Amino acid sequence: MNIIQTPIADLLVIEPKVWKDNRGYFYESFSARTLAEAGVREAFVQDNQSFSQKGTLRGLHAQKAPFAQGKLVRVIQGKVLDVAVDVRKDSATYGQHFSIELSGDNHRQLWVPPGFLHGFLTLEDDTIFTYKVTNYYDKESEVGVIWNDSDLNINWTEELTEANLLLSDKDLILPAFKNFISPF
Repeated sequence: MNIIQTPIADLLVIEPKVWKDNRGYFYESFSARTLAEAGVREAFVQDNQSFSQKGTLRGLHAQKAPFAQGKLVRVIQGKVLDVAVDVRKDSATYGQHFSIELSGDNHRQLWVPPGFLHGFLTLEDDTIFTYKVTNYYDKESEVGVIWNDSDLNINWTEELTEANLLLSDKDLILPAFKNFISPF
């Protein structure tokens, strides 16, 4: 596995070594040892998976303490634009975001530590997105920011417009970043 530090501290891209032959491919999708060597010494307690059609936008979400979560995210099938926003109050990159394309073809993963808002937009139908988390889900601990916040200025994609995005009712009423009080 190749671990790549992003421009935002502690946010890591993981590129596995993929062995391909005429039968298909094989790769190691998780290695606690490799992550620990990169500084990620978290215990993962749960795996989550979603199935979405093209244009589904989920985010921007996090959970505050005592249920704050780190997430190791990847795509099994399809393609997403994955976005993490640094909301650690003492961070030099507070309010900055990082985006990356994750797909079933490129096998990349993103480590999103606690202290980040996270979201993704599916770029293909029948996308299967999976993530390992370091804490259990707790509805009362949810925090978030509206996906299209003008201060964050995230370029989700030029292909899709707000009119053809698939969003949950919950994601449509999240607050603006300027009104967000970070618990991190």
